[in-house]
Amino acid sequence: MTVAGADFDTVSLVILALSVLASAAYLTWLARPVSLPRTIAKTLAVGLLCLLALSAGGPWLLVLALALSALGDAFLAHEGDVAFLGGLGSFLAGHIAYAVLFLTAGPGFSAAAAPGVLAIAIFAVGMGYLLVSRAGPLAVPVAIYVLAIAVMGAGGVTMGGYVLVGAVLFIASDAILGSEKFLLSEGSPARRLTAPAVWVLYYAGQALITLGLLA
Repeated sequence: MTVAGADFDTVSLVILALSVLASAAYLTWLARPVSLPRTIAKTLAVGLLCLLALSAGGPWLLVLALALSALGDAFLAHEGDVAFLGGLGSFLAGHIAYAVLFLTAGPGFSAAAAPGVLAIAIFAVGMGYLLVSRAGPLAVPVAIYVLAIAVMGAGGVTMGGYVLVGAVLFIASDAILGSEKFLLSEGSPARRLTAPAVWVLYYAGQALITLGLLA
């Protein structure tokens, strides 16, 4: 069966379906306290995408990026600065893996890609300034992370298609997460929407990147 241009056998389709179910389960548990089932659902959603990429013979850098993302999800399923730094480090390594993959597997930069790359650069500078100015002792790791995701996004521009859409959704998810962490007050009404928005954009981004690279 073909999904988003990728031909999958029965096993791969089952893995993809289980990933979607895990993502939906975590979305319904967002408002619940931290628990083992909640952490497992969050980690499995992208962990199963990693298994899908492995079973479908996807690029090893895609498998690595998804594995690091699943590890980051396991960290961020918990509260506190230690969990946040663990997630930040895992996703930083994942973005680097994605950036290397996009820049080596794609057609490279061209004049047609210049507007998209410029838009991502402008957004990264503006958003990065806001986050770093409020990040306090986390300013340096946050700045490094913003740079890494900007390079990943620029690489996504060179790939185009589902990969580009997925990269943009991933960036949007991280921007909302950063705003929730550093910019929004504890009592902000927007916090009722940030958590589901972060998860939906993030999972959709990861899924589209995976399907785009497996097509």
